Amino acid sequence: MNSLPSWIKKRISLGEGEETQKLLQSLSLHTVCESARCPNRGECFARKVATFLIMGSICTRRCRFCAVEKGIPQPLDFEEPRRVGEASRQLGLKHVVITSVTRDDLPDGGAYHFVATIREIRKVLPFSTIEVLTPDFQGREEDLQVVVKEQPEVFNHNVETVPRLYPVVRPLASYERSLTILKRVKEISPSIITKSGLMVGLGEGKEEVLEVLEDLRGVGCDVVTIGQYLRPSPRHLEVKEYVPPQVFTWYEDIAYSLGFRGVASGPLVRSSYLAEKFVGEQL
Repeated sequence: MNSLPSWIKKRISLGEGEETQKLLQSLSLHTVCESARCPNRGECFARKVATFLIMGSICTRRCRFCAVEKGIPQPLDFEEPRRVGEASRQLGLKHVVITSVTRDDLPDGGAYHFVATIREIRKVLPFSTIEVLTPDFQGREEDLQVVVKEQPEVFNHNVETVPRLYPVVRPLASYERSLTILKRVKEISPSIITKSGLMVGLGEGKEEVLEVLEDLRGVGCDVVTIGQYLRPSPRHLEVKEYVPPQVFTWYEDIAYSLGFRGVASGPLVRSSYLAEKFVGEQL
């Protein structure tokens, strides 16, 4: 599918967005906004909002939907958490979202780097809320607990797609493992808002999406995001379908009927898009 439907096209806003980019560059920080080629990055940068991508910019996994660079990552930069805190302070963020590349090369999967980053943000922005979007830590309970015990207000872990498509879309991940992570976060700390997201347009059926929503509610997930998969390059998976806006509205209605406390469902919705809106409604 080469031509984009009208509901996918979006103007990239400039202006203040350049100021945000310059700040991030001056502090040598990565964002998932740029690394994953998010269609909303111009809008968010213009609002002086960014989702920090920690532990470098190179991922050890080779998911076929993701634009983040794959390969052998550099050693951890132990000054990075401090710089994330400084960027958060300069941007005046009231809700800070931290995600990472997957680092299967690290013994703890980067769990303590998440902790260090949370602590640095809280030093300079003690009244801001924090959201983490973590990898699966290969299912290691001890690494998950390390992050959960730091009490981020929101713990996000994406299932990304329906289980049938995992071998193609996320060959090194496990649907059941991802559900277990969300379940364990709630069991360890019920007050934390749990969140997950998935893409559509990869060849899934509507009933499969509804089953994922039911599974997420079954493990106590509070907030869900649903967005259109967009092919980052010819090397990535093809778009099978551009899902029309009315279907996203239908998914949103179903999700709320299942008991989700917050739902963002739309063609250009991404995991961290307007994340502060949902945490503000829940706390």
